[in-house]
Amino acid sequence: MGPVRLEAITWERLTEAVADTVTAVKAEDGSPWLRVAVDGAGGAPGGKFARRVEEALRLRGRSALVVGTEGFLRPASLRLEYGRQDPDSYYSGWFDTGALWREVFGPLEAGGSGLVLPDLWDPATDRATRSPRVRLPPGGVLLLHGPFLLGHWFPFDLTVHLQLSPGALRRRTPESEQWTLPAFQRYEDEVGPAGAADVLVRVDDPRHPAWGGTG
Repeated sequence: MGPVRLEAITWERLTEAVADTVTAVKAEDGSPWLRVAVDGAGGAPGGKFARRVEEALRLRGRSALVVGTEGFLRPASLRLEYGRQDPDSYYSGWFDTGALWREVFGPLEAGGSGLVLPDLWDPATDRATRSPRVRLPPGGVLLLHGPFLLGHWFPFDLTVHLQLSPGALRRRTPESEQWTLPAFQRYEDEVGPAGAADVLVRVDDPRHPAWGGTG
């Protein structure tokens, strides 16, 4: 399969297109909820775009809940076990995927309660957040944003990957976080998110995204 042809699009049109796609999707497992990934590195505007889609869905009469994986980091004693700048640990050990399965995806399975925990751990205090659960009504949409989302077999019904070229990723990553770059290369090599995602959006220039349409 050759490279995807990308076309320039505004954030407004992209948001509307993704929201329209979400409204047309049905959960394959029969769940009354939809689970959408907004996958991308920290330098990509994943949280901002997820909130744009959330608002567009609300205007269409669909409840939506935005959750970020930064609220599901593992405790410092675990994620820093091999040092503060270990890219392999960052790739496979920083985010509490078990908690995401249990607290976010589990309640949204067919027959689930719909009660989602929006976050679990505060990395600033290295303590549990103790946030209350949020009830997502049937027909509601989970919008989960963060890096490395497509490598865990999470039960997404639609996946959006915000792609940065290696050069753009390097430029958009703060100097203090440059050590994470090998983890994103590993993700490219092992998962190939650009080819795995249903919707590919190139965000090298955050003012002018380009996309390949819906898969």
